[in-house]
Amino acid sequence: MTERGFPDVALTAQLVRFCREIDYRTVPPDALTVARQCLLDWVGVTLAGSREPLAAILRAEVLDEGGRPRATLLGSGDRVSLQQAALVNGAASHALDYDDVHLAMSGHPTVPIMAALLALAEERNASASQLLAAFIAGVEMECRIGAAVMPGHYTTGFHATGTLGTFAAAAACAHLLGLDEAQWLNAMGIAGAQAAGLKAMFGTMCKPFHAGKAAANGLLAAQLAARGFDSNGAVLETFQGFAATQTTTFHPERALEPREGLAVRDVLFKYHAACYGTHETIEGVLRLKARLGIRAADVEGIQLEVPAGNLAMCNIEAPATALEGKFSMRFTAALALARDDTSEAAFTDASVHEPDLMDLRDRVRVAGSAAPRTGTQVTLSLSDGRVVQERVNLDVPETDLDRQWERLKGKFSGLASPCVGTSQATELVELIESFDGTTAVRDLVRLTAPALVGAR
Repeated sequence: MTERGFPDVALTAQLVRFCREIDYRTVPPDALTVARQCLLDWVGVTLAGSREPLAAILRAEVLDEGGRPRATLLGSGDRVSLQQAALVNGAASHALDYDDVHLAMSGHPTVPIMAALLALAEERNASASQLLAAFIAGVEMECRIGAAVMPGHYTTGFHATGTLGTFAAAAACAHLLGLDEAQWLNAMGIAGAQAAGLKAMFGTMCKPFHAGKAAANGLLAAQLAARGFDSNGAVLETFQGFAATQTTTFHPERALEPREGLAVRDVLFKYHAACYGTHETIEGVLRLKARLGIRAADVEGIQLEVPAGNLAMCNIEAPATALEGKFSMRFTAALALARDDTSEAAFTDASVHEPDLMDLRDRVRVAGSAAPRTGTQVTLSLSDGRVVQERVNLDVPETDLDRQWERLKGKFSGLASPCVGTSQATELVELIESFDGTTAVRDLVRLTAPALVGAR
């Protein structure tokens, strides 16, 4: 890295040109399908997350603050300002840590984008095609920036959902607003001036707060750029810019490599209500239980060999709260072994202190693997002397999108039905699965208000 930064790379401008040109009419059908699946999953986790204490605190704050009612808070139906909606919905959607992930950005792609985009799209009465194209552009932006700055950005201690998500939300909103190239570049600079998020906050309310702030700040960046607010449009590569200050590994060529398909196609979905870094552990334990009929009483010890990055991400040894339990490979291994439930209901402040789960947790040993990432190996030492193993790699996106729909619909029903009722949840599924063309975003938003339940 030189004192000048990387002015010859023009990374920001090249990414803007690529993302700005994304057109709904030319997006491959599989990418559109996954974008709709991201929307369904996001609505589900947001509705359920709206009931969490952190969402209630933020909702109370924005309602107390007041403002021009232009967008809707999912799960309550309250009308607030655009940035207030982006903040609260963004934080609510990440409150359960049950939302999707993307390895290219080492974070959660949908939460900062969709929270910003839905508020703006509702206010502008946008169509399904406009929202989906803008969303895909936002995912492309954050994943390509991620390719350029990872792994150094993450290992330094930045939470990519908050940092890269700010750029992504700005890009998506710029796309929906139809900004010209100069305005896009200004939006990226304004986003970079606000991008923040610290991994030190994992296990606290501030982690989902990062997602809400990324949504609100990205939306603000695009809105200000539309009004003529300027910035340094080379924010990613400039001297003392984003790469120079927030990563130890900057490889702009990786962000510009030609690829098959769009980044949205590689989104990974969660089916356990915990940090994605724990999912291979959970799946390994569940598969061994199912295949061999193992019970918790049969197990004397559990050894986990995990990707080295997991040690700094989800290795809280003795979680004291439900939220900390979601970031503990030891606790989630114990939970998977002793219970059949790894849904949101299984993670409570009481469950992390249950004696049988604490006993199992203390039998778990975790070691980082020095080898290139090949998943997690779960080894169970049984009381009859057997040692059984299972290796799980969840880095590969689902190829069967019909199967993915079915799994996501099941997850959505469990999350959304308690908030808006079974009938309304079913309507949401049907609307989002066929979300296309001129279908109005406001029709979707209308179904997220619980007041409709009593009107049926």
